[in-house]
Amino acid sequence: MKKYNAVIFDLDGVICHTDKYHYEAWKKVADEIGIYFDQEINNRLRGVSRMESFEIILERYNGELNESEKEFWITKKNDIYKELLKNMNTSDLSEEVKATLDGLRAANHKLAIGSSSKNARFILGQLGLGEYFDAISDGNNISKSKPDPEVFIKAAEYINEEPSNCLVVEDAKAGLKAAIAGGMDCAAIGDAVACGLGTYNLTTFSDLITITSNQKEDDDNEQ
Repeated sequence: MKKYNAVIFDLDGVICHTDKYHYEAWKKVADEIGIYFDQEINNRLRGVSRMESFEIILERYNGELNESEKEFWITKKNDIYKELLKNMNTSDLSEEVKATLDGLRAANHKLAIGSSSKNARFILGQLGLGEYFDAISDGNNISKSKPDPEVFIKAAEYINEEPSNCLVVEDAKAGLKAAIAGGMDCAAIGDAVACGLGTYNLTTFSDLITITSNQKEDDDNEQ
């Protein structure tokens, strides 16, 4: 089995669950504009930038918005979202996250975040996970969103690792495509398993420990 020196995690839907906060914020904006918005539409927004998300929402809008108007609504959505994030706590963590991160760190794996969110640092702070990660690559330092590999390429650069030495953990098809485009293996979790792009499919978060432990066993057997 291939050896990985680092694991790069998407944030929303992998480390924690922020869908309900995104949904509530976008719903308020859509209602104000007069656009139909439901959970099915919200699911299409996973892993893409704010502007791309808003363009998807606007598919049901009969009017026209200029760029400054779009920026106004995107900013308003983010302001609502950030206010909602103040309610985040450890109950929003995915199952087995802390124990798995502890295990990976104990095995000397570098850990990084690769997320299109511009609120990644705030979210990690709310969840008490800020000290777990060696680097954060997020919407504040990228110009292209997934499936472009930029966010993961930069994460690898920040931790001084070649992309081929990194394993990406993703819950969205766009994220898996980004990892593959960046020359990285990927572990699919949640809805992403069904798309069949993952190098590994995780049943639970702690499967990462098994994957990395098997690497160590293979290395030991070769000695």
